[in-house]
Amino acid sequence: MQGEQRLGIWQRTRRWLVLGAAALVLAACASGGGGNTDPLPSWNEGTSKQAILKFVDGVTREGSPSYVAPAERIATFDNDGTLWAEQPLYFQFLFMLEQVKAAAPQHPEWKDNAAFKALVANDHAALAEMGHKPILELLMVANSGMSNEAYDQTIRDWLASARHPKLKRPFTELVYQPQLELLAYLRSKGFKTFIVSGGSVEFMRPWVEKVYGIPPEQVVGSQQGMKFDMAGGKPVLMREPKIDFIDDGPGKPVGIYKQIGRRPILAFGNSDGDLQMLQYTVAGSGARMALIVHHDDAAREFAYDRQSKIGKLDKAWDEAKAKGWTVVSMQRDWKQVFPAPKN
Repeated sequence: MQGEQRLGIWQRTRRWLVLGAAALVLAACASGGGGNTDPLPSWNEGTSKQAILKFVDGVTREGSPSYVAPAERIATFDNDGTLWAEQPLYFQFLFMLEQVKAAAPQHPEWKDNAAFKALVANDHAALAEMGHKPILELLMVANSGMSNEAYDQTIRDWLASARHPKLKRPFTELVYQPQLELLAYLRSKGFKTFIVSGGSVEFMRPWVEKVYGIPPEQVVGSQQGMKFDMAGGKPVLMREPKIDFIDDGPGKPVGIYKQIGRRPILAFGNSDGDLQMLQYTVAGSGARMALIVHHDDAAREFAYDRQSKIGKLDKAWDEAKAKGWTVVSMQRDWKQVFPAPKN
């Protein structure tokens, strides 16, 4: 009898142990345990995702033939069209439109300026055709004499209230969810992530750390002239009406060298303006990766490439095909384009 009682106690104890162990396993799975969590959940399974995972594993796994020391793990990303949307017009141009219009009464000489006429007429096609420089030149004049702190606050205020003309969402919500995941994944693997954009550093630095996790010192972009001054007995940096540097096209490798000082091993762009950055990246020794976002999803975002005035993808696309670079299809490779709305 005592033997039967002991046997029953043991069976009940074993059953509780098994159930407890099962519960622990389920809890670990529910919390993302087990080490098998997908680092890129918004990416569809396919050649693009697998190429990224394979490359990152190869350059970060000790003992791998393509292993790269952490100090050399530099990844550069274009911003417009690569990390956030850029249609129907670069978002910084929309900001510039308001700034230039507000300053117009003090600048009657602008009435014959082609860039000013296009801005006032909301002629997006003409603005896109002109490119960054003539519009930046107007903005430089419009906000010269303003301190960097005042300009920083102007940008923050605009982003807090402005909405996309078609999508009706704040611009900082029109970032690409798959790219947010990729940035976080790369950093978890010892990469240092940089923005290298034709947009101005002054426009990007106030918000990119909160949105992308990229600190302001890791932003490479076009730059307005600035000088040190004293205002009311306080040292300030004042904006000047000139452009110091245009970080677009062939300017991107120059900006990378000047500010980063290391050649990237991974670069991600979306247009011909990124071609030289991609070429510069893959020209280095050892494992290298060049990626291009192809905007081919008119239903969820916009579809454009060779004929577009904004984010034209033509020569870079041809080179990607010829050189075997990874071309990411927004339509096929991304399960989700934008993060869920915050309200």
